[in-house]
Amino acid sequence: MTANIKKIPLAFGSTALELDIPERNISSIILPSEPEKKEEATLLVKRALENPINSRRLSEIVNPDSKVVIIVSDVTRPTPTAKILPPLLEELYLGGTKDENITIVFALGLHRQQTEEESERLVGEEIYKKIRCIQHDTRRCKSIGVTSLGTPIEILEDVVDADIVVGTGSIEFHYYAGYSGGAKSVLPGVSSQESVITNHKMMFDEKAVSGRVDGAVRQDMEEAAKIFGLDFILNVVLDSKKEIVAAVAGDFIEAHRKGTEVVDSMYKVPVEPADAVIVSCGGFPKDVNLFQANKALDNATQAVKEGGFIILVAECAEGIGNQVYECWNKECRSPDDAIARFKNCFEFGGHKSAIVAKIAKKFKLYLVSKLPEEQTRDAFFTPVPSLKEALSTVLSENPDAKIHLMPHGGQTLPVRKDNNR
Repeated sequence: MTANIKKIPLAFGSTALELDIPERNISSIILPSEPEKKEEATLLVKRALENPINSRRLSEIVNPDSKVVIIVSDVTRPTPTAKILPPLLEELYLGGTKDENITIVFALGLHRQQTEEESERLVGEEIYKKIRCIQHDTRRCKSIGVTSLGTPIEILEDVVDADIVVGTGSIEFHYYAGYSGGAKSVLPGVSSQESVITNHKMMFDEKAVSGRVDGAVRQDMEEAAKIFGLDFILNVVLDSKKEIVAAVAGDFIEAHRKGTEVVDSMYKVPVEPADAVIVSCGGFPKDVNLFQANKALDNATQAVKEGGFIILVAECAEGIGNQVYECWNKECRSPDDAIARFKNCFEFGGHKSAIVAKIAKKFKLYLVSKLPEEQTRDAFFTPVPSLKEALSTVLSENPDAKIHLMPHGGQTLPVRKDNNR
């Protein structure tokens, strides 16, 4: 009797790889549940601004003399800033705010400076011409205190000197802050290098994982934003087509939590851990390099039993994607090396090496990619040339293995039924 074979396409760069898998081995196909019908983006944003959560309306908070700073996402984030700024500015004008008293600050955190063209494209040509737009500069920060976890609160002076500060951004899963959005526009967004690094060192806290708000990294960010006095946020939730499906405004904690509920309803999927998981990042640009692809790996850990297989499907056309990450991979001979090095010296980029090392100690990691074999091994994965070979490795060890399939690994977050993460 021949087994019934199911053909499953898994995105790989701009193409797809076909997986032929016996039906009896499939535990489940883990998919997001996105809303079918969508309201017009501007309407969603307008309604959020008219009905802020645990806050007065922005038009009631400002007055005609208020110096206002709007913090916006940088070029590495998917936030459709050009769509959310016009209704936000309308709300400010309603309270009498003048263009010359508004400054838009790009929240670079520790990311590179943007080009003039990138900045203009993010906010839209018209707004870029009439409102002062500046980029965060870690060297121009003022100290305003320290969090209870010891993070110095050092924030860009233009932001500190404003009367009213509004944070904008999008809310999605984040692998150590739990979610993006909310207080994140202040720390790391417009904070000093020292502040960001001290905060990011907490990413090894057991609760600092995707889909949780009680981890040390997020709690520390929120305490910093509270001491600083972040006045208001406007955050949006996007679907896989990068379209706005929800918007929240108001108090930077309460409004943020409303947004995380929407993200959870779309992308958290309850699972029973299986023997193996085959996970695709969702194709380009999510699998452009290994640095980006790690997000899907991190999400997949929840879907597999300890000691089981995780097979990551990621093209990695641009290689590792971060020089520090690549150096650590070459220099750390074993997962234990990487973890010990991280504890002794935090280096942005090296944290990815340490996180994968931690995962490699719990699971058998395989990678189907275009990376050279040596680079794959250096990164604590076993290279496999094809999906077929990856699957036969699992089935030769256990012919009855139950396998979860995750075609949108960067977005979906499996949640163990025995664990309320």
